[in-house]
Amino acid sequence: MEHASNVLFSIGPLEVTSTVTTMWAIIAVLTLLSWLATRNLKEVPGPLQNAAEIAVGYLRNYYEGNLGKEHGRKYFSVFATFFIFIIVCNYSGILPGAGHLKGFAVPTASLSVTAGLGVIAFFTTHVIGVKERGLGKYLASFASIKPIFLVVLMLPLNLLEQLIRPASLALRLYGNLYGEEMVTETLYEIFPIGVPLIMNVLSLLFCALQAMVFTMLLSIYVSEAVEEE
Repeated sequence: MEHASNVLFSIGPLEVTSTVTTMWAIIAVLTLLSWLATRNLKEVPGPLQNAAEIAVGYLRNYYEGNLGKEHGRKYFSVFATFFIFIIVCNYSGILPGAGHLKGFAVPTASLSVTAGLGVIAFFTTHVIGVKERGLGKYLASFASIKPIFLVVLMLPLNLLEQLIRPASLALRLYGNLYGEEMVTETLYEIFPIGVPLIMNVLSLLFCALQAMVFTMLLSIYVSEAVEEE
């Protein structure tokens, strides 16, 4: 839950925070860029289309490596959406005024946002698993343990693991982004010249890494869900 000071306005009983308005802005920008990059596709691409094609090609190859060519292409849009949204949210933290302007907050430095992403990842994994294998076979896969006497012991642990995964995804992303944001702000107060610039440069790599880790783990979970025993 966001602190009361972050509430900008209310829509009926719903309180709209700076985190929410930042996500609205990010979604709007991504929607506009996607439309501009794809509205007039050409054989000889312009700069925006070329950048989009490079990004799509790199991400598709990466996820195909984790999931195999068939499933990688089939569910590419799911993983690419997670990656692009997370990395842009992460990079919003290095914009001038981040963390200081009213109405602006880094979404992935908020536990409510990363928890939401973790829940979506949880349902994504199991919906894909059921879709690919059928409900009966998918549920039976949690009890397909040999030797059979270990089922009673391992089945509860397998189910607990599934429940822990979204929490792990949420806390890992939140902890890293919140910690990085706090360290940068502290260094800015102590060393206002030089050090914050170095931290922002390092953040370019760090933020991309966190987005990649989140989607890499999600792709591994989905790979396990669709894998035939």
